[in-house]
Amino acid sequence: MGPLALTFAAPAALLGLIALPAIYLLLRVTPPRPREIVFPPIRLLLDLLRREETPARTPLWLLLLRLAVAACAIFAMAGPTLAPTASTPFSRAPLLLAIDDGWPAAPDFDRRIEAARALALEAARNGAAVAALPMSEADSKPALDDGGKIDERLRALAPKPYIPDRAAAAARLASFVASHKSPRVVWIGDGLEQGGARAFADALVAAKNAGADVRILADSRVARALVAPSNRAGALEVEAIRAASDAASSGRVSAFDAQGRVIAQAPFAFDGDKATARFDLPIELRNDVVLLRLEGEPSAGAVALLDGRSKVRRVAVLSGTSVDLAQPLLAPQYYLAKAFAPFAEVRAPKPGVAEPLLGLVADHPDMIALADIGVVPGEELDALTRFVEEGGVLLRFAGPRLANGADELTPVRLRRNGRVLGGAMSWDSPKTLAPFEPGSPFFGLPAPEEVTVTRQVLAEPEPGLPAKTWATLTDGTPLVTAERRGKGLIVLFHVSADATWSDLPISGLFVEMLRRIAAESGASAAHGQAAHGQEGGAAPDAALAPLLALDGRGVMRAPPPMARPIPGDFNGPADRDHPPGFYGSADAPVAVQPLRPDDELRRLDYATLGLPLSSLQGDAPLDLRPTLLALVFLGLLADWAILLALAGAFRARATAAVCLLALLGVAAPRAEAKDAPRAGATLTQRDREAALTSRLAYVVSGDARVDETSRLGLEALSRALAQRTSYSPGQPVGVDPARDELAFYPMLYWPIVATAPLPSSPALAKVGIYLKQGGTIVFDTRDALVAHPGGPPTAETKWLREVTRNLDIPELEVVPRDHVITKTFYLLDGFFGRTVNGKTWVEALPPERKDDSSRPVRATDSVSPVVITSNDLAGAWAAGPDGRALYTLTPGGARQRELAIRGGVNLVMYTLTGNYKSDQVHVRDLLERLGQ
Repeated sequence: MGPLALTFAAPAALLGLIALPAIYLLLRVTPPRPREIVFPPIRLLLDLLRREETPARTPLWLLLLRLAVAACAIFAMAGPTLAPTASTPFSRAPLLLAIDDGWPAAPDFDRRIEAARALALEAARNGAAVAALPMSEADSKPALDDGGKIDERLRALAPKPYIPDRAAAAARLASFVASHKSPRVVWIGDGLEQGGARAFADALVAAKNAGADVRILADSRVARALVAPSNRAGALEVEAIRAASDAASSGRVSAFDAQGRVIAQAPFAFDGDKATARFDLPIELRNDVVLLRLEGEPSAGAVALLDGRSKVRRVAVLSGTSVDLAQPLLAPQYYLAKAFAPFAEVRAPKPGVAEPLLGLVADHPDMIALADIGVVPGEELDALTRFVEEGGVLLRFAGPRLANGADELTPVRLRRNGRVLGGAMSWDSPKTLAPFEPGSPFFGLPAPEEVTVTRQVLAEPEPGLPAKTWATLTDGTPLVTAERRGKGLIVLFHVSADATWSDLPISGLFVEMLRRIAAESGASAAHGQAAHGQEGGAAPDAALAPLLALDGRGVMRAPPPMARPIPGDFNGPADRDHPPGFYGSADAPVAVQPLRPDDELRRLDYATLGLPLSSLQGDAPLDLRPTLLALVFLGLLADWAILLALAGAFRARATAAVCLLALLGVAAPRAEAKDAPRAGATLTQRDREAALTSRLAYVVSGDARVDETSRLGLEALSRALAQRTSYSPGQPVGVDPARDELAFYPMLYWPIVATAPLPSSPALAKVGIYLKQGGTIVFDTRDALVAHPGGPPTAETKWLREVTRNLDIPELEVVPRDHVITKTFYLLDGFFGRTVNGKTWVEALPPERKDDSSRPVRATDSVSPVVITSNDLAGAWAAGPDGRALYTLTPGGARQRELAIRGGVNLVMYTLTGNYKSDQVHVRDLLERLGQ
């Protein structure tokens, strides 16, 4: 820990110490000695005993006590805070803040940002420039900036749902050190080796050798994660991993359904660096689980996702030979039950049931496997047909009964009898399997040569047979065929389910083939190919669009705009282009996990680097105001008690009062310290400046480019207001509703970024209060070019709807031509930005009365609290130092930018003046009436 630093929130209050000498003189002053005057009428009093009395002087010790009380009061008003500070000398060298912003940093990301902001503020006070290098943005060169701008950028950072590759950051670090003389570098690390941390650490060592002042800030706490979720036939299991044995030795995992409700919780205890959490639940509940979350770890790595491939299937097995065989190990259902057991729940018909097939259908399984059963027309055929058409999978195996019967529930027409290979009456030898084609769900599985077929049922040659074939023998004859019927699927193995026709049922390939087929249970025809591609890589070129994505803190949100579709054979882990979440359609989503099943967390040993290491957490600052106020109270109480004692009036009542006040004095500092507001809740220096200087503000979105555009746009608008109107606003600032006070800003410009995290409930509450107290927010979705009238809402519109859903937003309407907002300064027909085709919405006005035709301008008594547009106003306002527009306008031209500036002037004047402008249009009529 570094030396302790004493800071003051209001250092000007220390000027009161100058008054201590005056206080000393006032306390030391004594009244003059009374004069004796002889008065004859009181001659009789001369015989009384006379005593010499001198005026009393304040004792020195009491005087010092009172001076100490005054000094404590002055120091308390100055707001002293005692906090440890880094032992860094005064330096104007540029500072580079390298920040790990992957999901391992998410649990304490706010503390990391606060540490970075403190370092940036210290550097700015010393006159040094600061640059930020988030590891996820290492593809861009870090730019030096002053304290104010770098503070806004740091506040806008958010953890990413993946581990960035720090190799690119190492190159940026080397370039920064080479281009600046003796720079300072601070790495705020997450403590993990993943993502090229060792390479970046080596770059730090090289930077130190090159003359840079290098320092590491890290925390002893290392993130934990979840990997390898598996919903098996017996239970749902997930593995928890950690990077160090000194982390928490136990924990709990919660299971959530699609609506975000907790289904169950499972504890775990680490044995080494791994632990298993097990959910023993019914299949119906386990199949509803879509997300597993490690409690106490708000990060994407602590979340595991489950999609349709993780569901446990209920498989009903029925064989036509089971009644006749005395040896159960030779029965076909034995092989099927063993093959399905690792990933499905196998159900057999109840003993003594007259119609077992109808009983199995009534049990609502996901898949029915029939081993050598011919279905004759009747009630059983009708029940199976409905089962398939409603989305079930019917799996059939050949045999003597199927080869000699006529059946409608087969994917292809079959020949009578069968084909015998390698028998005494056959010229052919047993055949082996051909490699699986890319169009098959079995694609990617090996075709072992030891698997042979001695007998099979042949399919009649017909058009479309190749499209229905999933597996063939080396001579091209179909081995597995399939056809979709309604929402379901019929699959036929042209061999028996036991080892009499082929040794496929006793091979490991048979289990994997059944696993792929079970994945089709409940899938519609529209999503069948997607499932193929995921289970077997059958469609590597198929693209699955992002549906929902996890953010860095493990919260499911809309996918960011940079998210790209995943190919059919994508096996993770998540990265910048493919964030963790669900891809594909809502009916059959595919999960992309933050980590691979075999990933491990490895801790980076900072001690081996030989670089200065400081704790990220440090010691919490100590507010000395409660202690000083308590000393003031106790000092005054002691002074009062001393005066009572000196006056001889220390009665029992006074004693009780003193004791009571003493108890209150002891309890008061504790209550004040406990209930004292957080430091972040106090007004900042920027809030004080905003209270003295009116200025425009924008809401920080977290996107560096969008925030820079907002700042430049409001700067250009502020210059136009100062040049064209009597309003001269100060420099615009970026605000965070969760942290900053909004009441100082008359208008907020809020650019909508669909990838930004939704504001917290306290932040939305502050926004609601701001709107109700007279503030105006201009929401700009900036999506006029991509939005289609009558089409689905854009991602920005969805984000805005989520934000305003918990706000008291009035009824809105498109700005009418006679609205006061179109006439506050300029006469306008609309509000243009980088685009002109978007609409602008304001609070709906009451309908005009028919007898009010003389009033050309309509307005309410208050300003609309909300203005919504999609034309990207700030993009049109933004200009460089030469006054030229920074962004291309559509359709373009200087006239469009001028109209955009005029619209911005009208917005500001409307916010500041309200319906004052609407009353001005009646001045002429009023004067005429007065003249009459």
